[in-house]
Formats: sequence, C-alpha cells, structure tokens
Amino acid sequence: MDLRDQLFQQVIAEYAEGISRVVRSYVRSSAEHDDLLQEIWLGLWRALPSFRGDASLKTFVYRITHNRCVTEIARRKPQHSGEEELLELEDHQPGPAERLVAEQKSERLVRAIQQLPLGLRQTLTLRLEGLSYAEISEVLGISESNIAVRLNRAKERLNVRLSGGEK
Repeated sequence: MDLRDQLFQQVIAEYAEGISRVVRSYVRSSAEHDDLLQEIWLGLWRALPSFRGDASLKTFVYRITHNRCVTEIARRKPQHSGEEELLELEDHQPGPAERLVAEQKSERLVRAIQQLPLGLRQTLTLRLEGLSYAEISEVLGISESNIAVRLNRAKERLNVRLSGGEK
C-alpha cells in the first residue's frame, strides 16, 4: 500500500463522519449529500499527493471539504422554495420516545443552522467538528478574531431562532 492509500484510509477512518456532517450543513436532500460527499472523496484522493504537511491533515481535509461545498453552493441556485425537507439524523438514545424527542431537537437545530448566513454557518459547522480557531482560520482564510465574532453571532442567532423568535 503506497503513502496515498495509507493517507486516504486514515482520512476515511478519522474524518468520514465529520465530513458527512459538514456536507449535511450545506445541502438538504440525501441525494445532494451523497453526490457532494462523493465529489469530496474524489477531490481528497486527487489532492493527497500534494499534501506537504505544512498544515495538519485535519485542516487539509476540512479545507478541501469546505472548498467543494462552497463550489457546489455557488454552482447551484437555491432550489427549495417550499417547506424544508426534514433531515434523517441518527440518535442512539435507548427508547423510541427519547429517540423521537432527540431527533426532533436535532432536526430543529440542523434547520436553524442551515438558515444562518453562509459565513456564520461555515464557521459554526467547522467549530462543531472540533477544529480550533487557528484551524478554522486556516480553512476559511480569515483571522481568528473574525472566527470568534462569527461564532458569537451564530450562537446569538441560533438562540433567537430556537427560542421561537426570528432574526
């Protein structure tokens, strides 16, 4: 197995779930999610030979993921004008009633995040994936202080939306 194969296997093992969640924050339907995810995997496979180690593998992976998602959004015009499609989220709570409540809360949060402006959504999603301010700064190409401002704004808007208000 060559270095590219090893790196690709490492990326799959360590970042597959996180990449999937990031993609889910950009697109609404399962078909769009699967298509974009496939494009990202192909992009990662092609880009791995250019990985020099200047940044962490995590930052490299999320930068490619982010760029592919943004490119896809720019390529498509908003196609959803009616009710938003409910997302299927897995939750591993013990009972069906608890699972239903948790799924509804998760779906509500995902919808609220998807309604944020793109800059806030990007920053929040990457932070939720565990990237540091420095890593997010490198991925998005903005300052760490701007990351902090965006995260605060995103939290404020989510609090307003989830408490029943609109902003």
